[in-house]
Amino acid sequence: MVTKRELIILVDDNAANLLAGKNVLMNKYNVFTAPSAEKMFRILEHNKPALILLDVDMPEMNGYEAIKILKAKDETKDIPVFFLTGKSNSDDELKGLSLGAIDYITKPFLPPLLLKRIEVHLLVEAQKHILEAQQRELKNFNDNLQRMVEEKTQTVMELQNAILKTMADLVEFRDDITGGHIERTQRGVGILLTALQNQDFYREQTAEWDIELLLQSSQLHDVGKIAISDRILQKPGPLSDEEFEEMKKHTTFGVKVIEKIEASTSANDFLKYAKIFAGTHHEKWGGSGYPFGLAGTDIPLLGRIMAIADVYDALISQRSYKKAFTHEEAVQIIGNGKGSHFDPSLIVLFFQVADQFRT
Repeated sequence: MVTKRELIILVDDNAANLLAGKNVLMNKYNVFTAPSAEKMFRILEHNKPALILLDVDMPEMNGYEAIKILKAKDETKDIPVFFLTGKSNSDDELKGLSLGAIDYITKPFLPPLLLKRIEVHLLVEAQKHILEAQQRELKNFNDNLQRMVEEKTQTVMELQNAILKTMADLVEFRDDITGGHIERTQRGVGILLTALQNQDFYREQTAEWDIELLLQSSQLHDVGKIAISDRILQKPGPLSDEEFEEMKKHTTFGVKVIEKIEASTSANDFLKYAKIFAGTHHEKWGGSGYPFGLAGTDIPLLGRIMAIADVYDALISQRSYKKAFTHEEAVQIIGNGKGSHFDPSLIVLFFQVADQFRT
């Protein structure tokens, strides 16, 4: 295997120094010599060396001026530069290093020392390039891995939402009297959730809420109706007291259905929220609701939110046993339930966003 010979440009206005330097370097490196900085820049137009040995004290353009130009150009700024000088002054050396030189060699130089210092620096440069390449590869790997994780997460979320939507649709297919109810209540819940996060209402409880996740889970608030008989679920008229007691069980049935799903999966945050929606959306602020007879803030906030969206949709929807109330009538009825049926703070919020419900 033939080892690639690195190119070095040697720049010095003294012809004897150029010849001596080339004789030292030519056995290990390809060497271009330049008697001036101007000649060096012409060479650089067509060649990119591994290293430049640059004399400091030259007429017309000295080494300090030349390195400033080198470091200002994108195509040459990364080329390592050794300064060559006949002076031995620490201030001059510091100036050269501050301008971007990586080493400072005093003339006349010892050939073995020059070769060793060049060898060490080129090795460091090679290792730096290898490290940079590895970092790029690692970044590409991490970017690809992150993209794969995001795509997989998106797929899982889409599947999860599709399953939730299918379960919700299954309820509505059986309860065709209330068609579209789940989608409309989901929108209503979304309006209230967004308003809550934009206001000072219950800030501590809502700060970390993921609205998209909550809206997905809200689709299961009536999932317990799966267990209610068609005779009751599809009855065209008002329910008897006995039938209503049976209908009320859809809340606890819903909790049981979700708990069965919970038991078979570890990713259950959205199921935790769905269980709250299903089990508490018929509780009333004054304690007269069902199934648990909870009152006030003992009712989970999500249940109190769903109660408003659920009742609003029931009021504006036509049934065989009732007409559809207008938006204004529905808002007034819900307002009349402030402090008895509904959380007073949420009613204040509801009034602020009522026009969005109309839309």
